Amino acid sequence: MTESTQPSGSAPPSAAVLAAFGAPGRPVPLPGGQGQTWRDGEVVLKPTGLAAETAWRAEVLTALPASPHFRVARPVRAANGGWTAEGWEAWQYVAGRSDPGRPADVLRTAAAFHAALADVPRPGFLDAREGPWSYAARVAWEELPLDGSDGSAEVAALVAQLAAERRPFDPSAAPAPQVVHGDLLGNVLFADGLPPAVIDWPPYWYPADWAAAVVVVDALLWYGAGPAVLALGPAGDGHVPDPDAWAQLLVRALLFRLVTGAVLGPHAQPRPYERAAVAAVRAYAAASGQGLGMSKK
Repeated sequence: MTESTQPSGSAPPSAAVLAAFGAPGRPVPLPGGQGQTWRDGEVVLKPTGLAAETAWRAEVLTALPASPHFRVARPVRAANGGWTAEGWEAWQYVAGRSDPGRPADVLRTAAAFHAALADVPRPGFLDAREGPWSYAARVAWEELPLDGSDGSAEVAALVAQLAAERRPFDPSAAPAPQVVHGDLLGNVLFADGLPPAVIDWPPYWYPADWAAAVVVVDALLWYGAGPAVLALGPAGDGHVPDPDAWAQLLVRALLFRLVTGAVLGPHAQPRPYERAAVAAVRAYAAASGQGLGMSKK
């Protein structure tokens, strides 16, 4: 879900790009990645979006210690010593398959991954990054106003219903922001005998539990998980330390997805599963008793 400047279904990397990353020269397309990702031997290549983001992500993942709880796709340097070549970046291939039907396992992986990133400073490129996903995240977190012109009138009304459920966080208990992965459900790979692998990392600066809420919302919205998935909690074990805060993170996570969809498909009508997800999150928020002791963050 990186906000690439390249069109979907890009042409394969050139021979010069493959050579720059030491790939053998037989690229084959990989599923997902907006049709832009290619594998060549043990190297995975995709077009670079924001160059500063690519470099930052590569440096962070290169320095990240190995963990028994997760793997990461390590970046591959180009022959020139940098992290890109002719608008492409490269990563080591990691074994495994995504399984969106395992949200609890993804949440456990997310918790370990985010714990390892807890001390990483906020990257400056986030202020310059534009695109549907960054815009939607800012709207969800009230960093930008809700714009009723995003999407059809019916979608805008649905978004407004959900936005009305937002409550401010108590500053004394506000979830702390940190660097997080904003699209984990389809980007955790499972392989027998190996820790889950985290790939295709779009960084955001929000609470780690918000990234967990995105996992839960994605399972509800797109993979038929049902409203019970909302009670998995941020660690995937059914424990919700602060029901009010978790409900608010779920509201913001679903707003993030709905506003993104409205921007990408401005004339689309709300789908039944979107209406059902909004109803489920609103019901969960109402049942949580939210609003008690909440104040602006």
